Amino acid sequence: MAIEKLTEEECDAALADLDEWKLADDRQSISRVVKFGDFSAAFGFMTRVALIAESMDHHPEWSNVYNTVDITLTTHDAGGLSNRDIAMAGKIDALL
Repeated sequence: MAIEKLTEEECDAALADLDEWKLADDRQSISRVVKFGDFSAAFGFMTRVALIAESMDHHPEWSNVYNTVDITLTTHDAGGLSNRDIAMAGKIDALL
């Protein structure tokens, strides 16, 4: 089953509920930067997200420098944002 890319209208509506997420200029991905008290807290968060990502078979593009985690979500199979990205962003937000 093909994964459908969100339309511009669907994307705008979905992002209305994701306050901290920013839409990329090319509208193909969303990103968020999260800061923690220290490296251990940031790494623990990434571990929890990794378990969710595995269960959803949908993995973020991300990096970690000390207490900061930079997360980007996109669906390569759809060629941009899909409902999978919105669902993942919601689950990430719920961890915070």
